[in-house]
Amino acid sequence: MSRIGKLPVAIPQGVKAAVAGQLVSVEGPKGKLSFSVRPGVIVEVAEGNFVVSMTGNDAQSKADYGTTRATINNMVQGVSKGWKRLLELNGVGFAAKLQGKNLVLSVGFSHEVSIELPNEIKANVQKNSVELESADRELVGTYAAKIRQVQPPEPYLGKGIKYAEEKIRRKAGKTGKK
Repeated sequence: MSRIGKLPVAIPQGVKAAVAGQLVSVEGPKGKLSFSVRPGVIVEVAEGNFVVSMTGNDAQSKADYGTTRATINNMVQGVSKGWKRLLELNGVGFAAKLQGKNLVLSVGFSHEVSIELPNEIKANVQKNSVELESADRELVGTYAAKIRQVQPPEPYLGKGIKYAEEKIRRKAGKTGKK
């Protein structure tokens, strides 16, 4: 049985939580999120906590048990504190700018790359860094990966788009023949 699934998820002050059948809804100062629980897992609100339990004993129910609890915990943290992801652009002439809801990247191609951001994500752009913020952790991670995929960092010079906390494992370049 999942050790993570057993832990209750505390509902902080200012966050409204509701369970209607298989739909879990959480609303707080940063936004509103909902999640559809898979069959074999039951979610209840008791004493200011979300409590997750299993109905079945099959492998799929066991797998969904811990995942459901982790997803609900991420939702509660998202609507109360929010999730952030910082990306850095490394390279000569690499820059980012915001045009309406589009993030425009100039990353060494002959053209600029435009990525449309959803309404749920707020982007804060400096010249060489992009900060994404939202209540939905999955959405922030997906769009950060999508932006990074435009020009991933390369191991020789370190040029490209990388996460702020990411370490690029550098390789030695060519050596001269003696």
